[in-house]
Amino acid sequence: METFNIFPLNHHPILQVSYALLIISTIPFALSEIKNSHIIDDSRDMIYFYKFGFSQHGQASISVKDVSWKSKDHKAQFNASSMGFVLLNDSSFDSFLKETIYIKDFCILSSHYVKVLFTFEKLTTNSSTYIVSTAIDGPSRNGLIFGNCQREFEVSMDVHTEMYNVRHGEKDFLPVEQTELPMILFLIFITYTIFFIIWVLTCIIQRTAIEKIHIIMGALLLFKTLNMLCAFEDKIYVRKTGAPPLGWDVAYYVVGLFQGIILFTVIVLIGTGWSFLKPYLQEREKKVLMVVIPLQILENIAYVIQEQTVPETIAWMQWHDTLLVIDIMCCGAVFFPIYWSITGLKEASKTDGKAARTLEKLTLFKKVYIFIVVYMYFTRVGVLEIGGLVDYRYSWVLNALEEGASFAFFVFLFYNFKPIERNPYLVIDEEEENDARNLLETDRFGDTFGL
Repeated sequence: METFNIFPLNHHPILQVSYALLIISTIPFALSEIKNSHIIDDSRDMIYFYKFGFSQHGQASISVKDVSWKSKDHKAQFNASSMGFVLLNDSSFDSFLKETIYIKDFCILSSHYVKVLFTFEKLTTNSSTYIVSTAIDGPSRNGLIFGNCQREFEVSMDVHTEMYNVRHGEKDFLPVEQTELPMILFLIFITYTIFFIIWVLTCIIQRTAIEKIHIIMGALLLFKTLNMLCAFEDKIYVRKTGAPPLGWDVAYYVVGLFQGIILFTVIVLIGTGWSFLKPYLQEREKKVLMVVIPLQILENIAYVIQEQTVPETIAWMQWHDTLLVIDIMCCGAVFFPIYWSITGLKEASKTDGKAARTLEKLTLFKKVYIFIVVYMYFTRVGVLEIGGLVDYRYSWVLNALEEGASFAFFVFLFYNFKPIERNPYLVIDEEEENDARNLLETDRFGDTFGL
């Protein structure tokens, strides 16, 4: 039996570095709604923590300890009432924004549109920890913000936050915009499980036509299914305890890492025609893999760090931008192999005498090209644009749309590249051959797709 490597470049130095990054990415982290934040020598006038969607019976609890402040200006007089925590309702954000623009020397603690939880006046020298808990008046989404109205002072402190809703006498740590998410994730898990079983049965039935790429595609489905299971378990435990069970967060990130790597690898390999059109990869195609795989590992590391460093840290926005840039680079890289395959097929059609077969392959690859463009745009841009129009209480719809688009993309890809004994693209009669040759000679096919 022939043996093969899923990644034929596993001995390349760049990929060895990638494997080292993979080990780093498996360090355990916790994805939770109970958060612990560490502020060190920060002089920003506003430090944004995070938002939470409250129901009719919501509670917010904040505790701070080891609070200290200092100033480079030794003559500066500290005013304890100039620092504190506030809640900002989403419905008041526009008015609040106008205040920050038009009021000179604006101080968030004096804003008419925030709810002040406490200022440092409440802190005493006898207590190292101060805790405040407040009920939220009615359904709303609120952001927790720390205000510093004396920018000449740098503050350091440890902050512990718990935000939750009370349902049937029990704490529910999921915000209202995520209450439907566990059920959606479970249904998606069931859907992909059925999809995976169908793919395995198809490969068994058509085992004489199976190619290496079909095995990798099966691995992609398996990791996608496991990813949905981990996401479902994560949300269930966070709802009950505010934090995921030990190990599930690690499993979620590791499975997500492999899913991302295999997804982009499958797209690149299909784009090159590997296993379908040729049994090998050209040097330039190997280079694309050498770029995409490490980028996917870096993207997942950036995602983990972004999830764990909530927005109060200065590094959060840097990791957010890094994640966006890497994702765009990965999306752009996968188009090169498809473009090369399309160009190669058009050139081959002029010399191999198999115009109809080439035309069918061109049609398929250009459909793949267009579908990937639509998929990438919708999941990266379209969902965000829709999110701007949807009420925060229905944010779970965005998750459903994104996963629905991913499922549609998977169905398209797996249906068009499934193992089949007699490939209809290879069964061509003489009349079809002549018609295809005429179409290719006029190059109207390429003009139609703009390629």
